[in-house]
Amino acid sequence: MSLDWIYLAISWILLVWHSAWDAIGVPSTEVLGTNWAWILAIIFLVVTVRVILFPIFVKQIKSQRAMQALQPHIKELQEKHKGDKESLQKEMMELYRKEKVNPLMGCLPMFLQIPVFLGLFHILRRLNPERTDDKITMYGWTAEQFHDASAAQLFTAPIASKFGSTAEELAALGANGTTVKIMAGILVLIMIATTYLTSRQMILKTGWAKDPQQLMIQRLMLYGIPASLLISGAIFPIGVIIYWVTNNLFTLGQQQWVLRKYPPPPTMNTGKNTGKSDGGRSGAKSGAKPATGGRSGGANSPVQPAKTGRLFNRARANGAQPEPTKPAVETKALAPKPGAKPVNPKKGRPAKRRG
Repeated sequence: MSLDWIYLAISWILLVWHSAWDAIGVPSTEVLGTNWAWILAIIFLVVTVRVILFPIFVKQIKSQRAMQALQPHIKELQEKHKGDKESLQKEMMELYRKEKVNPLMGCLPMFLQIPVFLGLFHILRRLNPERTDDKITMYGWTAEQFHDASAAQLFTAPIASKFGSTAEELAALGANGTTVKIMAGILVLIMIATTYLTSRQMILKTGWAKDPQQLMIQRLMLYGIPASLLISGAIFPIGVIIYWVTNNLFTLGQQQWVLRKYPPPPTMNTGKNTGKSDGGRSGAKSGAKPATGGRSGGANSPVQPAKTGRLFNRARANGAQPEPTKPAVETKALAPKPGAKPVNPKKGRPAKRRG
């Protein structure tokens, strides 16, 4: 299957944005070793794609919310069919069909961006200032635009160069190998970090899935994809890495906005871990009095009756009559009644004799 239509579409968006920035006065020549019109064209290629995919992104968020609401039902099915993966998978698919939830919707925006990524990768890989064949005018490019893009740089590193460029490729682009490796290396690290953060941001808001299939997808996006970029990033042209980093930053901002507008549903409290979560305060709220032990136990202490019983038995064995235990005096009984005059305890005592 030919992908020329993808290359043609990506080239058209890229060239339109380059012409727009060039028309408003953004210099195509180098400023700080950078051709800003081409860099901005790549950045706004991301903006264009993300605006087109925004409705799908909102559907992704809603699908994740629906999956989160189904977690209690999924947990029940897992307990019901423990050890029977075939029956579990069958009933889960039936649950998804009944609730009209697609577990793969969470990855759809990423899958739809893959053709854009491949198209930009193919276009930038073709850039070469020494190229003179008829292919330079493919996908709607003019010869002038092709050579201008071939010479485009980011801080003196050509956007068509990559970390793993050979000496021949660097010579054709007129690039310094050390500069390219430093620039590409920094961008690859930023690409890995922002890729990880985009997945982490979503998981922290929605929580880890209970469905094994969804959990596997979450782990793949959080750990697998960033780890793979450490190796594959060496073959990506700098222009493609700029696209990826910009896309990640756009995703972070877009997810933050959408997550505020469509917050996750509150987690249902099953009551199984109530004692652990509230620090044992539920017993106090229900009216149960905690038992107090040790030497400080009062009249309501379970230790007091036991101690009194031991003293009574010991005195009885020695033939002595044990002293009756004094009833606990309530402090409320000693308090004056409302309206009564306070009693002065010093009154009525005999005066002390002098001498």
